[in-house]
Amino acid sequence: MIKFNQVHKRYPAGNHALKNVSFEIAKGEMVFLTGHSGAGKSTLLKLIAAIERPNLGSVLVNNQNVGVLKGRALPYLRRNLGIIFQDHKLLFDRNVFDNVMLPLQICGFDYRESHKRVRAALDKVGLLRREKSNPIALSGGEQQRLCIARAIVNRPTILLADEPTGNLDAAYAQEIMAIFKSFHQVGVTLLISTHDSSVLRDTKVRTLELRDGELQTASPGVRGAEPSEAANREASGGSQA
Repeated sequence: MIKFNQVHKRYPAGNHALKNVSFEIAKGEMVFLTGHSGAGKSTLLKLIAAIERPNLGSVLVNNQNVGVLKGRALPYLRRNLGIIFQDHKLLFDRNVFDNVMLPLQICGFDYRESHKRVRAALDKVGLLRREKSNPIALSGGEQQRLCIARAIVNRPTILLADEPTGNLDAAYAQEIMAIFKSFHQVGVTLLISTHDSSVLRDTKVRTLELRDGELQTASPGVRGAEPSEAANREASGGSQA
């Protein structure tokens, strides 16, 4: 599903963000990515989504080398990816419903189908009653839920999350992780970047640790089952989505 093979990433200023990183994530697996601030976690996630390109090595997603994809091929790659950014990237001039609708509009979905998917995604994260609210009126935890809804509305097979609990209190963090676990249980592949020790405590999920751009350890974990079509529908809000 995701494979890094001796990946190096250096930014123009000379900062070596990743150094000789190699690992594999199986279809339906849930993996935590840990490391100190500046360790390279965000860069690694951006390489999977082809937001950044490696200087050396290869990044494979579904056996496709995303580091060499042409620009016109990127929308097709990203239709299979759900991305939850650390800084949310919400549009505060649009309400909750329209924020979630945006990815479907970009992909050219039929309005009626889009409407069903948006409501299903909002229901999945507990925000259906806030669909007409502006994001500025939401709490931090609700804004994070909104980001998740937007990431899953087109029913991705891979979900990437960059520090999704970083600015939340313990109760909200547990709720967000429960949502992610529900996706994992129905076969979605997840890679979650975090330095939150409470999230990692007593988990059986495999952990990859970055230190100054280098992969340090990989704890054993439990691989998920391969997702079925019905499972993917459920992960995105149910069969009515």
